[in-house]
Amino acid sequence: MTRKSRRLILIAACGSVLALAVGLILFAMSGSIVFFRSPSEIALQAIAPGTRLRLGGLVKDGSLKRGPDQAVDFAVTDTNATVAVHYKGLLPDLFREGQGVVAEGVLEPGGMFRADTVLAKHDESYMPREVADALKAQGRWQEGGPNKAAPPKPTTAAANSTLGPRSER
Repeated sequence: MTRKSRRLILIAACGSVLALAVGLILFAMSGSIVFFRSPSEIALQAIAPGTRLRLGGLVKDGSLKRGPDQAVDFAVTDTNATVAVHYKGLLPDLFREGQGVVAEGVLEPGGMFRADTVLAKHDESYMPREVADALKAQGRWQEGGPNKAAPPKPTTAAANSTLGPRSER
């Protein structure tokens, strides 16, 4: 065997071992790659209590109830199904009813979702892509509709800066 053929065999062996390792890792992660599940998916799939997952949807109007010691109960909906959520802790500043939300936690017996992390959208026009896709799939999302915010109006300072230098210096 020549040096060149030994080198090619070594490279092919390393490449096949690497491909096998990547394949095994992707196979092991295939059940947990889902970023979040909608309430409809949770209702349709027989998810065992105690399963850790992410729940995404809209905070149902009229469902927000605050309790003692920063305990909060609310419902997450995708307009077809609703999941009750219990969370203890500080909520994001932009959390409110009707907003997109992703909660991370454990599904308890009886269908209650106990969240340990709650994420809310961060500006007027943002909604998590997965939530928007789930709403679009149901025909409930309208691009540029009531979910889309109007562009911000320029402030006086911003308007003055576009007119050039000020003469009062």
